[in-house]
Amino acid sequence: MAMTPPPPAAAPAAAAKAGAHSVFVYGSLMADEVVRAILKRVPPAAPALLPNYHRFNIKGRIYPAILPVESKKVAGMVIMGVTDEELQVLDAFEDVEYTRTRVEISLADSSEKMLANTYVWSDAEDPNLYGEWDFEEWKKLHMKDFLAMTNGFMHGLEQPKAKTRVETYQTFMQQQEHPTSETQVEG
Repeated sequence: MAMTPPPPAAAPAAAAKAGAHSVFVYGSLMADEVVRAILKRVPPAAPALLPNYHRFNIKGRIYPAILPVESKKVAGMVIMGVTDEELQVLDAFEDVEYTRTRVEISLADSSEKMLANTYVWSDAEDPNLYGEWDFEEWKKLHMKDFLAMTNGFMHGLEQPKAKTRVETYQTFMQQQEHPTSETQVEG
């Protein structure tokens, strides 16, 4: 009847491996279809606000960027329970254009504050940032193509010579603008 509990060190290690990361998303990752393509699942998520940031359009891109801007706020989602491995996949997806940053967000439903990772545009002086990016417009105009590009990126990530997400995006957009008779699948 004597039961020995696991050593105390095992519980935190297991929790860390399982992942307890929260990630604030504000662009294409607000779409469950895109999250599923990248993480192979849709973790629990809730509406959230990021204060003192602004979500910009990027000239020549169909995805947004955020940068700190006093007195602005970005509405998005917080994805919870992201594992360490999934966070690495998100890092690869966001590529060098973004820097993973810890920020304080508030849950939209309760105003409860929490810390989360988010991806901030790496070039704070980028002249190609303008206006305000709109998720609903993106869903109508660009989600289908973006999802195809994302699926191609994830397939390529599994290949020995994986392209970066930026390279995948640029190739995909060039093929959209100048279609050829060649297939888009690389092997």
